[in-house]
Amino acid sequence: MTHNRFVESAGELKKLPVLTVCAMLAALAVLLERVTSINIGPYIKIGFSALPNQICDALFGPVTGTLFAGILDVVKYFIRPDGPFFFGFTFNAMLAAFIYGCFYYKKKITIWRVLVAKFIVALIVNVLLNTWFLDMLYGNGFLKVLPARILKNVIMWPIDSIIFFLLYMAIRKTGIFRVFENGRFNKSKAAASQS
Repeated sequence: MTHNRFVESAGELKKLPVLTVCAMLAALAVLLERVTSINIGPYIKIGFSALPNQICDALFGPVTGTLFAGILDVVKYFIRPDGPFFFGFTFNAMLAAFIYGCFYYKKKITIWRVLVAKFIVALIVNVLLNTWFLDMLYGNGFLKVLPARILKNVIMWPIDSIIFFLLYMAIRKTGIFRVFENGRFNKSKAAASQS
């Protein structure tokens, strides 16, 4: 990813429509957290509340996506606390958003790109860092918890990838994303001010 993409992603934060979409995606993420989250024991949670985060990462890039993920993680915690607040999990949400933003922002979204991005996030964030943070919090042993977390991520990796890819492509076909992709929002805004 070039330096310009980071600058462009940071510039998205100055646009009111972007902030509005981020607010709507945040509301959707909170709703999905309440409706779709299933806890399987103390160390494994399955849900689809990360989908709006990934849409944000794809549309607005790693800088905006990282800030969005960090703020949303804190908001979701205060709405529905699930154990003690631990900044490590907020950091993980931000790191995942950064990775997704680097893979998706202003790039063609293919199933292979999604699979690679999700694999990297699953390995670094979900399996290694989350397991380490759970061990720090609850002290049940990194290696004791690791096999179950690996199994969960191996199972969910293709499922999450396919769901995100199909959802992204379905929404893209509606034309909603065209306003934000390739700077078209800026062009339409400039044209409106000249007329």
